Amino acid sequence: MGIGDGTDSLDEAADVFMAARPQLFGIAYRVLGSATEAEDVLQEAWLRWQHTDRAVVREPKAFLATVTARLALNVAQSARVRRESYVGPWLPEPVDTRADPQLGAERAEALDTAVLFLLERLNPVERAAYVLREAFDYPYRQIADMLETSETNTRQLVSRARRHLASERRKPVDATEHRRLMEVFLAAAQTGDLAVLENILAEDVVSYTDGNGLRGASKFPVVGLAHVSRYLAAFAPRFWPEKEIHWVEANGGPAVLVTAGDTPVVLLTLDISERGVERAMWVMNPEKLAPYVASLGGGTTS
Repeated sequence: MGIGDGTDSLDEAADVFMAARPQLFGIAYRVLGSATEAEDVLQEAWLRWQHTDRAVVREPKAFLATVTARLALNVAQSARVRRESYVGPWLPEPVDTRADPQLGAERAEALDTAVLFLLERLNPVERAAYVLREAFDYPYRQIADMLETSETNTRQLVSRARRHLASERRKPVDATEHRRLMEVFLAAAQTGDLAVLENILAEDVVSYTDGNGLRGASKFPVVGLAHVSRYLAAFAPRFWPEKEIHWVEANGGPAVLVTAGDTPVVLLTLDISERGVERAMWVMNPEKLAPYVASLGGGTTS
């Protein structure tokens, strides 16, 4: 079966691609932190798969994973330059993980919003190596081939990424405690209850708002317990009235979608450790909210 064998050949190629697609999207999304960019990568991977002499490809799934990883790495390297002009903090584009809790991976690694945010601080090759190893469990030798580097260097890349995450993020609480503290945080933020906020925020908590210049979105992170608690309290009377709260799932964890009528306003996720809320992450950029809200299809609870 080679290129030019007709419709049957292309249909079979499409079947192979669609079977691999969840994993391919999972790779691209984790490397890029953007569902939109990941879809663009998959479109290019499909075009390349169509024009490949598939008769000589012994392992189609491995071939497609390699193509996807290399394309995603190229996009990640150019995205670093583009994001330098982004207005305010950049947060990962949220994805709905209800249908696929691990998003095509062997393990649900590098999917949490806080982890993706921290991985953004790595260089793209470190990030790609970490994703392929920790989320998809590829052998180091195969990752080296995919990234066109040596096995020794691949091990070093993954090790550096692990150390970075370990130094930047404390162990998160379990799912039950996370939901409980998120409910407490949300109630206190809505009422501007300083005492409760100061009790549940970590001393060095940071609040990030991703609005890309949107009016009302803070252009700088708010840092520290005193500043964040007062910021949220001052924010409360202007922001929360006439808003609706919807509990949703994003990136494998609980999230809160805030709407004004039918208009999505913000998606809130929290990074919570035993110390309390470590990071509050508010995605307000309409270009990131729109595809996420469209994917929910009514799957929200008030």
